[in-house]
Amino acid sequence: MDSNGNENETEVSSTATCGSERKDPGWKYSRLPNEQDLNTIICIFCDKVTKGGIYRHKQHLVGGHRNAKKCTKCLVHVRQEMEDYMNGKKNQNEQLKMRNEDLYEDFEDIDEEVESRRVAFNITRGGSNRGRGSVKRSREKWPMDHFFTPNGEAVVQNMSGKMTQTTMNDAYKKEARERACSLISRWMYNVVIPFNVVTYPSFQPMIEAIGQYGVGMKGPSIYEVRVTHLKKELELTKDSMKDHEMEWKKNGCSIMSDGWTDRKGRTLVNFLVNCSKGTMFMESINASSMIKMGEKMFELLDK
Repeated sequence: MDSNGNENETEVSSTATCGSERKDPGWKYSRLPNEQDLNTIICIFCDKVTKGGIYRHKQHLVGGHRNAKKCTKCLVHVRQEMEDYMNGKKNQNEQLKMRNEDLYEDFEDIDEEVESRRVAFNITRGGSNRGRGSVKRSREKWPMDHFFTPNGEAVVQNMSGKMTQTTMNDAYKKEARERACSLISRWMYNVVIPFNVVTYPSFQPMIEAIGQYGVGMKGPSIYEVRVTHLKKELELTKDSMKDHEMEWKKNGCSIMSDGWTDRKGRTLVNFLVNCSKGTMFMESINASSMIKMGEKMFELLDK
């Protein structure tokens, strides 16, 4: 090659290391006047500045594109490399588009099957299929639904005491709810859980989250309940205490203690902290082996 060719080869090699962190090969043959601006790129062969990002710069190197002027100094093997890369990406995008179209057709087939079964079920139950075109189809769970489904707490907060009309057959939904409530109640009987737990604010969001998952949900394992999610709840509890702790530092607080004896005869002392934001439990200590003296109580409070 001539002296100009050797010079270009050297420049390509030295610049390749600058773009090595980026996957697109077009960065190897470019310079950035501003590292924070990936839209403005300088060609290392002709020093032409292109606007439009790395894709426009590759069009400049390959040539033949209306939106970019062809680089007259680009090396042959570089031009071929960029052209092969752009054609490969184009083929990948076309194949992905075809797969998405096939997947959409499969979803349409499934949707038609669900609709036909719904109509058949409605007819067998004595219902009518009139006005089918104007009736909204039942809300099926598609893969993308998992990314746009609201959390259980939000759904419960938005629920008014009266259930809204649904598109599924009322008799089917009533039967399905009856079976679910029966299994939940049976589980509570088996593990001897107090009946009033169903009135806890956290109960309905749990039911809603299970319903959002859909069919086939596997319940948490012992390890998940005992370790994984217990740690998460501990972190949430600590986060909820931050507002109280800031209030303690700002306006002060009162430390309270409450002693009592359990059924086993143990003397237990609970320690709580009260401030304008409310009272928070801190710790419970077994004081059975301690002498009930003022000095000992001061020592416990001082901790």
